[in-house]
Amino acid sequence: MPNQTPFCLMPWVHYHVGNAGKVKACCVANIPYGDCNTDSFEEIWNGDAITQIREKFQKGESDNRCGVCMRLEAAGGKSIRQETHEKFGTYFETNKVNLPIYFDIRFSNACNFACRTCWHGASSGWFPEAKKLKRNLGDEALLQNITDFDRFITETGDALLQAKEIYFAGGEPLVSKEHYLLLDWLVKNNATQMKLRYNTNFSVLNFGGNDVLNFWKHFPEVEILASIDAYGKLGEYIRKGMDWEVFQANREAIRSLQHIRFVIAPTISVLSVKNLPELYRTCLMEQMIEADGLYINMLDRPLYYNTKILPAQMKEEVVAEYQKFYHWAEKKQIPQSVIDQFKECEVYMLSENLSKHWAQFEKETQLLDDLRGESCCDF
Repeated sequence: MPNQTPFCLMPWVHYHVGNAGKVKACCVANIPYGDCNTDSFEEIWNGDAITQIREKFQKGESDNRCGVCMRLEAAGGKSIRQETHEKFGTYFETNKVNLPIYFDIRFSNACNFACRTCWHGASSGWFPEAKKLKRNLGDEALLQNITDFDRFITETGDALLQAKEIYFAGGEPLVSKEHYLLLDWLVKNNATQMKLRYNTNFSVLNFGGNDVLNFWKHFPEVEILASIDAYGKLGEYIRKGMDWEVFQANREAIRSLQHIRFVIAPTISVLSVKNLPELYRTCLMEQMIEADGLYINMLDRPLYYNTKILPAQMKEEVVAEYQKFYHWAEKKQIPQSVIDQFKECEVYMLSENLSKHWAQFEKETQLLDDLRGESCCDF
């Protein structure tokens, strides 16, 4: 174990599998370690690439590929780097960490949604429109990141058995067959001590004959980060495929399961930032979430959806909505953790003037509106 706390814990505690099976430092930094489809776990976890970044971070140095976290921190937000220190810092300092304890496995781009802020690489549902726009990543809708599940388990299984947390994201994990294969393998191997954490559109609880609740009952802690950016028709506009009533019904279906924590996790973009107060209030009043049930994801790219591009007048309108929210939150005694996240959105948006990119946002919005027979003017 290193003698001092490094710049980032990820190279010691985290194993992330992303597009095309590439194992990287995390989901936001393009720091590759190897390919889980061709390299052994040993070659990746103790290879030259990860050793070099460990040595660099151990000296307290950052890396120029850590831009997403650095930009977010500079703008007053909380980064994945900081969250990882908060979650695993004490464990790291008091234990000898030889294997990853925190996994982020994205088996494929399988997804039943085509959200406006997403792309084909992260959603098979994007393929038809991506192809029309000549932005498809390959010639097939489904892009398999892990090509041989059995080989992956053979290589990675020992580490998975002792994991503290497994994070599933997408694609959409609840429509990925490999997600259910992994849960089944963990249950059969009596390895259910870890926390399961999901970023999910929460549109299905049954897939391919699998009832996810039958798996979740074996794990002591399950956290659902529901990727919803607005309620009702605006939410359905931003996240194509969403049905607000289905979302409500699925939330109700897990209400009696006390070991499942349900949180809304909106992506904060040009499309959602102004609506955030109303989304939070609606979900709270409908008893979808507890008062602290908010986890924001600040969009960095594509830049034409970044909140920094909003023209000055629109930024002022957002600030005005947030000021109203702060007054309401004070009366309702809303947790400070939630207020801090709203302030993070506000500070981030105001930290830079990138309004020169607004024309690109209008162009992209019109392109999708035309393809989908929708209109942003309706909102």
